[in-house]
Amino acid sequence: MDQIIPLIEYGHLDYGENKVQEAVDKWKIKKLENNKIKLHLIGKLQTNKVKIAVKLFDFIHSLDSEKLAKKISDEQINQNTKPKIFIQINIGNEEQKSGISKNNLNEFYYFCKNLKLDIIGTMCLPPIKKDPEKYFSEMKSINDSIGINELSMGMSSDYLKAFENNSTYLRIGSNIFGERN
Repeated sequence: MDQIIPLIEYGHLDYGENKVQEAVDKWKIKKLENNKIKLHLIGKLQTNKVKIAVKLFDFIHSLDSEKLAKKISDEQINQNTKPKIFIQINIGNEEQKSGISKNNLNEFYYFCKNLKLDIIGTMCLPPIKKDPEKYFSEMKSINDSIGINELSMGMSSDYLKAFENNSTYLRIGSNIFGERN
């Protein structure tokens, strides 16, 4: 948190976190002190952490299943809050990665809209050790096809290519703070 305080004082307000519990420990008090801070959950969200996540995070970048969508929907009703949500797409069809198949996106998108989720965009993590540009370009086309503008893609190693393909949310923490321990 010591590295983040100068950024907050400078006026930077959006921060991403990978893990729900780490975020609670780090941000609970800071968000009470400054209600302009916006937290983004960029890591995987487990269903048993939804209650905490909906309360703390303003954005969830990793919606990846109907079960999770239903839990978020129920919890946002219980808490009378509505986080902005990105649907995670498994753009490389990788078995080890979470995300909706791009072939199922339209159906899943309307499922989420029927649950009254505030779907503002899509998110992807392209395959490692492959040129991300083709995946970023494909994500831009996917977003255009369903008529949503927000696109969460690009990290410290590939954010320029993501930006060139209309990414509106970049995850560049390690370029700013260094690698995670």
